[in-house]
Amino acid sequence: MKISRLFEQKKAVFSFEVFPPKPTAELSAVQETIAALAALRPDYISVTCSAGGSGNARTAQIAQLVKQNGIEPLAHVTCLHATAESADATLRELDGLGVENVLALRGDRIEGAAESRDFAHASDLVRFIRRGGYGFDVAAACYPEGHPECAGLPEDIRNLKRKVDEGVSHLNSQLFFDNEDFYRFLDLLAAADIGVPVQAGIMPLVKKSHVDRIISLSGAKIPAAVSRLIARFYDKPDSLMEAGIAYATGQIIDLLSAGVRGVHVYVMNNAYVARRIAESVAPVLREINGEKA
Repeated sequence: MKISRLFEQKKAVFSFEVFPPKPTAELSAVQETIAALAALRPDYISVTCSAGGSGNARTAQIAQLVKQNGIEPLAHVTCLHATAESADATLRELDGLGVENVLALRGDRIEGAAESRDFAHASDLVRFIRRGGYGFDVAAACYPEGHPECAGLPEDIRNLKRKVDEGVSHLNSQLFFDNEDFYRFLDLLAAADIGVPVQAGIMPLVKKSHVDRIISLSGAKIPAAVSRLIARFYDKPDSLMEAGIAYATGQIIDLLSAGVRGVHVYVMNNAYVARRIAESVAPVLREINGEKA
């Protein structure tokens, strides 16, 4: 099913993200994770590009596993180091596996790798997919606090408008920890006449590695409540896990209460975290979507 249909059918869409293991690793661990996530019945599961800067190599494999577990995959496709020919091959492989949804991304720069002559921005990839007649629903990323490489949020929203005008069907946001930033972002999108559904990206801070790495890479603002959580539980793994789940759950409940079109949870392949959050928010999602328990 195309994800645009989900947004037509539901007031709030709920999804997870998984990432493939490194190219040299076995698929068994992620197979178990996907099965556990699928049992929670999310609306879809997005699949990032391969770890270690190896591009789109294993995304199709993982997307196929997601589909085999009865859940719709959203396959990430990057373009910064791609050619038109390699992008076409990736898209045709995904189409051959029955994948109907892709997330078009520029992707991270890989040191020493030549940059594409065909794609400079994600909007170029969106245009390529739409004009190529592949038939995918095309999602894109957005940044509630502004893209870290952009001069400012107004410029970033102008760039986002170009992506949407090229044919994006919905947006997934970068992680954030202050819901007020997301609400202000939605107001700016409305003012820019960007009307596609936007899912809020939530990252539960449940491990020291998340605190040390994810925050620094994302550049997300750290509100006082998160600073206190980190200061109090940084060296207490069990307490940090519980506090991180509780904070993320609170964020999600507030977002759903405010009428956001969906929530996308970056669970870092942790099925336990996904289950705890999904079970907590399930009654709220059922109420919003008019579904029976």
